[in-house]
Amino acid sequence: MTEELTASEGGRLDKVVAKLFGVSRGRAMDWIAEGRVRVDGKRAPKGAPVAAGARISVDRPPPDQPAPQPELAIRIVHADEHIVVADKPAGMPSHPLKPGEKGTAANALVGRFAELAAIGPHAREGGLVHRLDTDTSGLLLAARTGKAYQMLRAQFTARSVEKGYLALAQGEIHAGGEIALPLAHEGPRMTAISDPEYAETHGARPAVTRFAPVERRGGFTLLDVEIPTGVMHQIRAHLAFIGHPLAGDTLYGGPSLPGLERHFLHASRLAFAHPDGSRARFESPLPRDLAELFAAL
Repeated sequence: MTEELTASEGGRLDKVVAKLFGVSRGRAMDWIAEGRVRVDGKRAPKGAPVAAGARISVDRPPPDQPAPQPELAIRIVHADEHIVVADKPAGMPSHPLKPGEKGTAANALVGRFAELAAIGPHAREGGLVHRLDTDTSGLLLAARTGKAYQMLRAQFTARSVEKGYLALAQGEIHAGGEIALPLAHEGPRMTAISDPEYAETHGARPAVTRFAPVERRGGFTLLDVEIPTGVMHQIRAHLAFIGHPLAGDTLYGGPSLPGLERHFLHASRLAFAHPDGSRARFESPLPRDLAELFAAL
């Protein structure tokens, strides 16, 4: 959407744009750098002098808030005045990564609960207090008020939220265990680092993954996994590190299986202190694609 206004007074372009269009100076400089601003029809640098009476046009980017998409398929597990718990399907990102992006869980939730668009410090997240990988299905938690958001985020930071997953790992695993190794970015992957000094110099984040076998079938083990921390790709990277990558997780060396079009990981359990003072617990069974594949092993 392009807007054009007349500068009532002169000054530096970035300052004039900020005042004229009611945005921060930083946002004005971003618009200028992105080529969205014209002065009398021509581009100009942020420090260019602007005379009173100049015509300033701005091609505004899409808003940061997720566009409401109530038509998107997402199951609402629970909703009350404080929170929303949804069951995200695989293949749906948690929230937009750039303005105007659609098709995410945040778009779906804002389409059903409009107030979510204004909750939290990051406009694109639509009130979500945590995230899931695009191809990970399962439970997502969003806050409907600012107070609820702060309380829930504090619990995630304090590692007091119970986050449980069902994961199908390659190989037969006969005993449970804990993997407590920091994770660092390495291209598109996360890598577990066992050397403390190397971890520190490469900005690795602390991560703890606990797992217990549920059932073994056809050379694979269904695991119940719990993570007090929440690092990107944590379960996938940790299980690959110990030689048991997830079925379908080709990024981390997991084997392909007929009929499996994503990695076998489902966020099946969430438990936390509810803003109303109660203890909340929600569960989600394996979705049909994963349940049928596991039954067929």
